[in-house]
Amino acid sequence: MNVRESNSVTIKRFYTEHLDELRSYVKNKVRDSEAADDIVQNVFIRLLSFDGDINGEKLSNLAYSIAHNMVCDYFKHKKCESEYAVYVYSMPDRDSCYASPAYAVSELMAILECGISRLNEGQRRVYKMNVYEGLAVSEISKTLKMNYKSVENRLGSARKAIRKYVTMMLA
Repeated sequence: MNVRESNSVTIKRFYTEHLDELRSYVKNKVRDSEAADDIVQNVFIRLLSFDGDINGEKLSNLAYSIAHNMVCDYFKHKKCESEYAVYVYSMPDRDSCYASPAYAVSELMAILECGISRLNEGQRRVYKMNVYEGLAVSEISKTLKMNYKSVENRLGSARKAIRKYVTMMLA
């Protein structure tokens, strides 16, 4: 049995025996049960991806250290969220941004679709895969069996053409 297999057996045993303890530890810190469950899940994901040899005592210390660090990260993230909210609500023209949109979403989508239809076939295919399917350039190049740089160039020129067309239509 290799190190990774023995680690996963040890982690599985630790999970079944100490899940509730770890969850209550995190829940007492963050005071949010859903966030605590997410943090605990991420602790076990990190443990499963650990490459070193893990024994029982080391595992407990490692699990609680990871949980502690994730709780700290959680509070740092919450602090950034609140600071951003304060910033947004303190902006003087905050209400003018939300008053009434000049264009409806359907109008914007129609303009975008018209702009996409003006692209050549290669640009259109790459642009749609990136925007609608959320694929990265590397994934598109593998899917289409094309050179990475070619896909990158087509996507760049398509974006430039779409930007130019949308700007012209909204002016």
